[in-house]
Amino acid sequence: MRPSRTRRASAIALVLLAAACGAPAATGGETATVAPASAGRTVYPLTFDNCGTRVTFRRPPQRVLILNGTSVGEVESFLLLGLDRSILANAQSYGVSDDPSMTARIKALPTGGLTMNKNFDVPAEQVLRLKPDLVVSTWSGGFDPARGFATREQLAAAGITSLVNPVNCAMGKPEATEQEKRAYRNQSINSSLEFLSLLGRVFDVQRKAFDLIGELRARVESVRARVAALPPRKVLVAYPGMAMMNANGLPAVMTGGIYDDVIRAAGGVNAFAGQTADMTRTLNREQLATAQVDVLVVGLFTPEEKGEEAAAKLFAAYPHWAAAKSRTFTVVSDGVYLGPLNAWAVEKISKVVHPGG
Repeated sequence: MRPSRTRRASAIALVLLAAACGAPAATGGETATVAPASAGRTVYPLTFDNCGTRVTFRRPPQRVLILNGTSVGEVESFLLLGLDRSILANAQSYGVSDDPSMTARIKALPTGGLTMNKNFDVPAEQVLRLKPDLVVSTWSGGFDPARGFATREQLAAAGITSLVNPVNCAMGKPEATEQEKRAYRNQSINSSLEFLSLLGRVFDVQRKAFDLIGELRARVESVRARVAALPPRKVLVAYPGMAMMNANGLPAVMTGGIYDDVIRAAGGVNAFAGQTADMTRTLNREQLATAQVDVLVVGLFTPEEKGEEAAAKLFAAYPHWAAAKSRTFTVVSDGVYLGPLNAWAVEKISKVVHPGG
């Protein structure tokens, strides 16, 4: 998403509207896996299951470490909920964003002087030395000792609570349940909002989360309503700067899960709809050349990339695309990843999919 750089790319290849309905909100002493954002206050202790680990919060965390995990969605969620002051150290960054204010806000956060190991995240000894009261990871692999990371058990023994973005429980967890695997495969805009709901409960900012989720949902649903009666057009989401993800050196073409959902909300259909994330890795030149592409969405991976130049190069390489003939494209960055900025991407993409709708 989706998020810092080189490992984000490989993680995507491997590596929440529903928050407003479902089970009752967890309160003191209850155990829950999913609960909606509400306007109420959190009652502590708050206990629930997180990816098979029972976690308990006795008060809102005040010293949070956000692990890299090649994601940017978690830190963006903290920022949109106004939880800046709770962040002791942040390891997530992207350098370019669909929200113009986001890169500067992330850059202003403390980093705790942390350094990454060869697996592009904070090693166990640095985490334990920092003494946070909560460590947040976008995926279960963020607590894998084989990668040099602190385990959830190690952290608990040191009095540190750990939290995984629930939709990514299966990612980096060999013993994942079928429910966790299904949630990971079926990521959607809902999944992004669900994490906001979870943070709302943990940090006792449920009113803020409730309002934010409602605002983001309304923006997406406004677009859905505008384009609902219009014929969907074929949309290709390609990240030229992530060519390392593709075995043939092609731009990383994003398929499945949340990418398809963002495109659908914008009134389109993924040019490779029905494919899994494996298509990103295996796509070859013939498949790309013969794809039906009405709209090109250029994804930016680094701030140095120029979206218009990247689009021109792709149009020159694939002149048979309808998008190449009409020069129909737009530029996104982190808004198509798992994270709170999906509404930004939906709005951008919809303007070129159905400009007059």
